[in-house]
Amino acid sequence: MNFRPCIDLHNGIVKQIIGSTLSDDPACAPQTNFETDAPPRYFAELYKRDNLAGGHVIMLGPGNEPAAREALAAYPGGFQVGGGITPANAASFLDAGASHVIVTSYVFREGAIDEKRLAEISRAVGKNRLVLDLSCKEKGGRYLIVTDRWRKFTDVAISRETLGRLAGFCDEFLVHAADVEGKRQGIDEALAVLLAASPIPVTYAGGVRSLDDLARIRQLGKGRLDFTVGSALDLYGGELKYRDIIAWCTRSSQSLPPNAHP
Repeated sequence: MNFRPCIDLHNGIVKQIIGSTLSDDPACAPQTNFETDAPPRYFAELYKRDNLAGGHVIMLGPGNEPAAREALAAYPGGFQVGGGITPANAASFLDAGASHVIVTSYVFREGAIDEKRLAEISRAVGKNRLVLDLSCKEKGGRYLIVTDRWRKFTDVAISRETLGRLAGFCDEFLVHAADVEGKRQGIDEALAVLLAASPIPVTYAGGVRSLDDLARIRQLGKGRLDFTVGSALDLYGGELKYRDIIAWCTRSSQSLPPNAHP
């Protein structure tokens, strides 16, 4: 169970926002928990120094490519990158230092999996360099994948079968629990249980506010889920200390449950 750091970019600035408040309307500002004048490379260099690989740089809307490339250059191979990724631009981000590209809306269209596009992006970048973002919301007792700023529901539910089928096209999954993301009110426990069925690595994001939440992710996910922390992290204005997370992960790795990955 690993800590996967994040760098979220909005209008070229490192921010922490409640993702569900994002809008395509420039007049509608998202609800922002944190923003800083510190450049993306500051955070990338910190994570590099602490050898925290496998994190993600997310471009929340247009105008973020220069900032994303700055972070990738500061920690080559240390980050995945997502936000508007297509077969046309994926290679340029990999060449810029991304370990993987993260894709959602290109693959999930009109409420379903676009099988042609899924196969296309997997071939274009290679299965071992593709991450599928399966961020979801609960609806009618199911967790449905959401797209377009998490505002549009698909008909694709998170399940053992869905995870198994999609795993054939990618290396990892990134899953934001969109109902709790950015709110610092605790994790989505039912979703964590579902994600434990994944045959490939999963990074869970959403609602983490304390070390107790990390322990719950470890327990419910059977030690098989990695995690990220956004708005609750002290680096981003929260109260959960970065150094405490690193120390917790070190202790946790010494007592992994069976079938867990370190």
